[in-house]
Amino acid sequence: MAQARSTPSDAAFSAAVKAIQTAKGSREMYARMEERRPWQNRITPDLAQFIGAQTSVFLGTASADGQPYIQHRGGPAGFLKVLDESRIGFADLAGNRQYITLGNLSENPQAFLFLIDYEQARRVKLWGTAAVHENAPDLMERLRVEDGKGRAERAIVFSIETWDVNCPQHIPVRFDASRVAAAIADRDARIAKLEAELNRQRY
Repeated sequence: MAQARSTPSDAAFSAAVKAIQTAKGSREMYARMEERRPWQNRITPDLAQFIGAQTSVFLGTASADGQPYIQHRGGPAGFLKVLDESRIGFADLAGNRQYITLGNLSENPQAFLFLIDYEQARRVKLWGTAAVHENAPDLMERLRVEDGKGRAERAIVFSIETWDVNCPQHIPVRFDASRVAAAIADRDARIAKLEAELNRQRY
């Protein structure tokens, strides 16, 4: 069972973490940060926009005895949906039938979401709990994605306890293949237009 938090960042900064921070010399800095800018526990408009733009997400869970597991889920932008100011949901698609995430959540609801935008060099970490919803047609309809692929079997809803934005340091810049293809097509069209104009002027 999760312990009561005196501040939202305690979800990440446990007593053991704070002890290491003290030993390594960073605890005072983070204590000041917690006073000046406490981590948030509600989805802001900026966070909602970021969530809605994601095409990839990593969901971390753990078994009752603490064995961690990370599952990747992806889809078109909008597959990860903001349900209200503290909940995010997505349709869980049919996969390899290992059911590790489902098994973990059946005995330990603690979960973690990691979102990263390689193009904008931004990453967001969200701590909270997750719940599996089977046979929930109304919820599944809310989570349905236009042009989505795969067969949705159930819903997973993540309830936020707190979240934080990482610094962009060391995030490699990568671009979505479809965006690169569109940019190249636009460039080629402009080149063709300029070449046609040059030919008209030449003759």
